[in-house]
Amino acid sequence: MGHAHVYAHEIMHRGRVPMEPADFVPDWADRPRKAKFHPDAETLPLPVTPPPTPPPQPVPGFTLPLLSGMLRDSYGLTGRRLAVQANTDLAALPHYTHANWSRGTASGGGLYPVAVHWAAGPGGPLTPGLYHYAPHQHGLRRLLAGDVTGDVREALGPGAGTAGRAAQYLVLGVKYWQNAFKYNSFSFHAVSMDVGALVQTWRLWAAQYGLRIDPVLWFDEERLARLLGVAPEEEGVFAVVPLTWEGGPTPGEGRATGAAARHRDVERSRRVLEFETLRRVHRATEGRAADRPEPGALDAAAAHPPRGAQPLALPRPPAPPTATTRALRERRSSFGRFDASRPVAAEQLAAALADCAATRYGTEAERPGGPSLTSLYAFVNHVEGIAPGAYAYDPAAHTLRPVTAGPPGPFLQRNYFLSNYNLEQAGAVLVPTVRTTAVLDRVGDRGYRLVGGTVGAVAQTFYTTAAAFGLGAGVALGFDNISYIEELGLTGTDEAPLLIMLLGHERPRPADFRHEIA
Repeated sequence: MGHAHVYAHEIMHRGRVPMEPADFVPDWADRPRKAKFHPDAETLPLPVTPPPTPPPQPVPGFTLPLLSGMLRDSYGLTGRRLAVQANTDLAALPHYTHANWSRGTASGGGLYPVAVHWAAGPGGPLTPGLYHYAPHQHGLRRLLAGDVTGDVREALGPGAGTAGRAAQYLVLGVKYWQNAFKYNSFSFHAVSMDVGALVQTWRLWAAQYGLRIDPVLWFDEERLARLLGVAPEEEGVFAVVPLTWEGGPTPGEGRATGAAARHRDVERSRRVLEFETLRRVHRATEGRAADRPEPGALDAAAAHPPRGAQPLALPRPPAPPTATTRALRERRSSFGRFDASRPVAAEQLAAALADCAATRYGTEAERPGGPSLTSLYAFVNHVEGIAPGAYAYDPAAHTLRPVTAGPPGPFLQRNYFLSNYNLEQAGAVLVPTVRTTAVLDRVGDRGYRLVGGTVGAVAQTFYTTAAAFGLGAGVALGFDNISYIEELGLTGTDEAPLLIMLLGHERPRPADFRHEIA
């Protein structure tokens, strides 16, 4: 049993046994930047014109306007928002230095620690090289000139399939300090979800054009860290995403160079702390291409069949009234603004459940068309035509199976640690579970990153669907996981509830300020 099993156990029990360092207090005055900073690197602006309208037929590949639009609508800054809400950072947000800039992708604590790099090969619109996406400028910082796609392919190894023959790659790294300064040992759990949320935004966005986003998680991580010019202990490389480019040349021709980024990130914090638990789980989950599991390896870790009493049929999910791009622009966390006086329609709950259940991370370890890794449960507070209680969702039959009867509000609020939500006021609280230990047993410790990414992808789908239907949404990790296992009757199984997702109407006539910048 590897260290990822130990870390998974600590995460599940942290509501009852605090993780070390238990007395940690963030130094907000010395916090890091929300993005990497390369002061001497040239920044190339990306197109700001809207990408073309999704056509009826799939496009042959990415173009610069399409990639620019996908980056902007996922991690780019799209507007400034202020609102009267219940989150603890409200007092600071009116000050410009603490401004809350909206983005299409959700992030734990709004910290956005994922760094997006583009290894641009021949046939693209730019000089081949390594670029870093600068979200605050919506531009590309050139870190190195020259074709390094051969280095990426070498890191992916010979078993990467079509991913090992691309000429354009997005490489996703996580600078741990951007999250650990606040969440210390818990940060690895959070950033794994952040990567999955970003990848799922890309999957939703690209699907409008008939394009696929298939992340690769197994590769020589130390080799890619050298290419990015980062210290492996400080930044993890979590995923490589190959891109199909329109009109590109025969891919896979460039050879490995052994190059490394010439420009390096400059840290803002005067004091950077190290956390032993974070170091250990990073080391345990580092990737090697030779360890890549065979497709279908996760079939034995698939979600259990839904349990519960006599099923309750759900209405057919309606088509979303808002397109994906608009829904990403509207996405936000509700932070205590739910209003129980307006129940959620059963059709809206059905849409959220169906979309979340259909979400896959889409990695090389998952067989196309294979079984899902996630199960979904719903605590119903205020939904038209559905009695309050806890239910298991059956995606094949599109039904809810009762697990416990009665209003769940007292249980939900009693087992929530923060003060930024009143869970009883939400129409429903959805809970995805993953058989974490089964995943780790099947694919090794690196599977912990897959578990977090899978749940993060579900959370991003949830946010996007809620926004498309004009509903409020919030995702939270500050709850007693073990109590949810007991309440849902999961004791003795290996199902792990890893986050809770709140859905409902918000109070009318909010005191909001919005300024769109994209």
